[in-house]
Amino acid sequence: MQTLTTEKQHHESRQGEAYAPFSADPNQYDRLFYIESYGCQMNFADSEVVASILQDQGYGATRLPDQADLILLNTCSIREKAEQTVRKRLTEFKQLKREKKGLLIGVLGCMAERLKSKFLEEERLVDLVVGPDAYRTLPQLIDEAGTGQKAVNVLLSRDETYADIAPVRLSSNGVSAFVSIMRGCNNMCSFCVVPFTRGRERSRDNSSILGECSDLFEKGYREVTLLGQNVDSYHYTPASGSNSINFAQLLEQVARISPQLRVRFSTSHPKDITDEVLHTMARFSNICRYIHLPVQSGSTRVLQLMNRTYTREWYKAKVDRILELLPDCGISSDIIAGFCTETEEDHQDTLDIMRYSRYDFSYMFFYSERPGTLAQRRYADDIPETVKKERLQQIVAVQNELSLLSNQQDIGKVFEVLIEGNSKRDDQAWMGRNTQNKVLVFPKTEKILKPGDYVQVKVDACTQATLLGSLVTE
Repeated sequence: MQTLTTEKQHHESRQGEAYAPFSADPNQYDRLFYIESYGCQMNFADSEVVASILQDQGYGATRLPDQADLILLNTCSIREKAEQTVRKRLTEFKQLKREKKGLLIGVLGCMAERLKSKFLEEERLVDLVVGPDAYRTLPQLIDEAGTGQKAVNVLLSRDETYADIAPVRLSSNGVSAFVSIMRGCNNMCSFCVVPFTRGRERSRDNSSILGECSDLFEKGYREVTLLGQNVDSYHYTPASGSNSINFAQLLEQVARISPQLRVRFSTSHPKDITDEVLHTMARFSNICRYIHLPVQSGSTRVLQLMNRTYTREWYKAKVDRILELLPDCGISSDIIAGFCTETEEDHQDTLDIMRYSRYDFSYMFFYSERPGTLAQRRYADDIPETVKKERLQQIVAVQNELSLLSNQQDIGKVFEVLIEGNSKRDDQAWMGRNTQNKVLVFPKTEKILKPGDYVQVKVDACTQATLLGSLVTE
């Protein structure tokens, strides 16, 4: 299995697909591990930290679960579907465990704390359960599980950032990499489990971030995506007591590593993205003109129930400001259909704000009540699933129209494209993205190119998801 990196949307892994790592030479290692990740980019970045910890313990990675001595699932609790998928996979692996003596199975990440007793005791699906802040204890937990004991550590931390651990790049294209800059979240959005599964916000040492990004550039990577649940609230104060670093300053520091290093970031909370960030983006051409700006709902009433701390008018003004300072900026969003008490009028407000914001693409879901959240405790999940699905279909239809229109407006334009690899559908074509995070596919020519090269591509046609172009030759 590969990470879900399609020509449609580079970071579509947010939708919750499995991610298995590269294969090491089995003869090089005494033990092998297999890992799958689900959910957000933070989980995928965490899996690379886990891989580093395991590699230090003499484990090699494998793409084949039946080769593994240790199978790990890095889980997501954002949607019920993700939990169902993980449970199904654990049941499949349980059968493999019956056939292979000594095989250990573990659950990592956001599902760990909430479902630890079910997995360990009621269903006996796993041998170890490890929360997002406890990966350093994996070696001890593996030893404990190897004796037949159930091994658990789901304690949250106020300071863990894994800043000193060099991630092992799993299934990397050698061009783009994720770099975690902070962990946890202080926003208590009523629908979200992240504050409960990942704890409070804490920012990583900026010098360690710069070191990781510089090392990636020296190794040939040409794009980094700075990751956090809410990157705009990044705030690090050095132990020396010198001036603290905010996100705009960090963004500039990373951009200054080299003009040949593209910089992206995700995710932004509308209430926190500042003019300082936008001005910094405008000053540096290698900071990509793309912002993921989740709206969740277009209804002020529903936004208040969601505890999003802004109104529809305020959000529209933020979109206006982004496009005022960055007229060519691409914008994408997250949208939830059928949140508690949502009326048809609320739903129409969401469709309206989508059209106003002209999103290039969106991640769209119907509401899935998550145990332990504020919404689950305060509100009835009172919208019938049939209505949720119908509204979601309408949201998807509007987004499809917006995506196609956005791509059609690019026909005839020339973009700088960073080549990431072969087109998924045609190995005689290259695939890459422009600064707005749009995928471009163009035929290979006699010109010798490779992943990591920057090229100029003219857009000749498009689909709803992809720009189709041709290489511009001097």
